[in-house]
Amino acid sequence: MSAQAQMRAMLDQLMGTSRDGDTTRQRIKFSDDRVCKSHLLNCCPHDVLSGTRMDLGECLKVHDLALRADYEIASKEQDFFFELDAMDHLQSFIADCDRRTEVSKKRLAETQEEISAEVAAKAERVHELNEEIGKLLAKVEQLGAEGNVEESQKVMDEVEKARAKKREAEEVYRNSMPASSFQQQKLRVCEVCSAYLGLHDNDRRLADHFGGKLHLGFIEIREKLEELKRVVAEKQEKRNQERLKRREEREREEREKLRRSRSHSKNPKRSRSREHRRHRSRSMSRERKRRTRSKSREKRHRHRSRSSSRSRSRSHQRSRHSSRDRSRERSKRRSSKERFRNQDLASRDRDRSPRDRDRKDKKRSYESANGRSEDRRSSEEREAGEI
Repeated sequence: MSAQAQMRAMLDQLMGTSRDGDTTRQRIKFSDDRVCKSHLLNCCPHDVLSGTRMDLGECLKVHDLALRADYEIASKEQDFFFELDAMDHLQSFIADCDRRTEVSKKRLAETQEEISAEVAAKAERVHELNEEIGKLLAKVEQLGAEGNVEESQKVMDEVEKARAKKREAEEVYRNSMPASSFQQQKLRVCEVCSAYLGLHDNDRRLADHFGGKLHLGFIEIREKLEELKRVVAEKQEKRNQERLKRREEREREEREKLRRSRSHSKNPKRSRSREHRRHRSRSMSRERKRRTRSKSREKRHRHRSRSSSRSRSRSHQRSRHSSRDRSRERSKRRSSKERFRNQDLASRDRDRSPRDRDRKDKKRSYESANGRSEDRRSSEEREAGEI
């Protein structure tokens, strides 16, 4: 990988997909099913075992350091529970590795000579010491690379002790079997990475194996699997407790409702009296509202009837006054006409004979009588019209 690619990967891992305003890389989110959840948790076997004898090649899912950075930022505020997916992935991978280890053991058992259980236990002791020496030597190299000389010297002392134990175990194993069989190379399958180990391997070979990337990668994967199992168990326990708490709350509410319903059923008289009081109060309130509405209607009706009667009486009085005024005017006009007529007749009577005067007097009396009857008839008609 070039220096520029390394710098780009470091920036992606630190800043995520939104660095430099690159929107094309934001088309896929870390929560997408196409993204490898084991890669987000930094435990994908394709990344851990790359460049080893058991290199798995490129993962079928998306691997992006920027998406891992996005997930690390978002996981601080929300739990996505990706540990379950990663745990399932690692479990399937470790199961395949353990299956290969068992197959290798069966193959060795078929090819190598049969030995007794006692001799096999002594050979197993030699293998265990070889493994211990290899791990200590790998640790010495790591401490030396870090510059921790004192610690590496202490570990070398432990290596010398393990070597002495190994020589004793080899002597015991050699004495327990024939020389011809002891000269044969006894192989053993590594329980961690399923690689073959020899009984007579030197320290350099053991250090290379136990400090190699393949063996350390399998150790990292197995440790990460145990950690994920613990985390998933804790989260599942927490979720179960939350569910149990919510269930208890619902049951408590249901019991409270049941207790209330039973208390109501035990005191039916009290509940009936309450219902009766409620019904009575409601009916009384309805009656009050009805009364107030009826009173308001009566008041409005009275006011309207009074106003209408006043207007009718006023119009009737006006019509009566106007009719009386008209009759008075007519009577005045008639009296003035009669006065003028009588004066005219009187002046004519002076000039005429007594006989003519008598005739005229009779005629005036007759006309005056007819005029009074007409006036009486007209007044009666007016009163009937007014009524």
